[in-house]
Amino acid sequence: MTTSSRHVSGSQPWLHQKGEVIQDFGTVKQFPLGLSYEARMYSCQRLNKALADTQILYGLYKKHHWLMRGATFYQLHLVLDKHAGEQLELIDAIAERVQSLGGVAVGDPRHVAEITSIPRPPDGVEEVPAMLSRLLEAHETILVEAHDAAARTAELGDDGTNDLFVSQVIRTGELQSWFLAEHLVDTPLVRS
Repeated sequence: MTTSSRHVSGSQPWLHQKGEVIQDFGTVKQFPLGLSYEARMYSCQRLNKALADTQILYGLYKKHHWLMRGATFYQLHLVLDKHAGEQLELIDAIAERVQSLGGVAVGDPRHVAEITSIPRPPDGVEEVPAMLSRLLEAHETILVEAHDAAARTAELGDDGTNDLFVSQVIRTGELQSWFLAEHLVDTPLVRS
């Protein structure tokens, strides 16, 4: 019996599946959350913007973690990796909030690149202070947006999204910015 004439067993995966889009990006389906359609739609838009920017920030942290140089290599290598892990946790929290509001979380890196506000870095290696400054600028971009989004989602009665922006996005971003900024302080030499 040839392979082509044999019955395919039930354990054979159905490969090369294609499907129709069952929910378009930028739409929200109805969930019984006690929030208006307008509030959920607005929150999903703001969350997806934060999600795109946070995915780019995560990528910058990993890139700079790998490319770190100089006398503080080890310390910065570790702190950047720690911060990247914390950004990865934020990515998941933000995406799950979008989904819980009935939206569609942005996930494809090509789509993320279309909606992010974080400037693309050079493909090569920058000097260490420039890499740290780039991370700080990305944080500030996200923080400015997060403060505004927190205030506006609170006005719309979306306490869950407001809480996510305040307790996770803003607090994590502020703490990480502080750690980075302290590495850019010009400390005086101690002379004996």
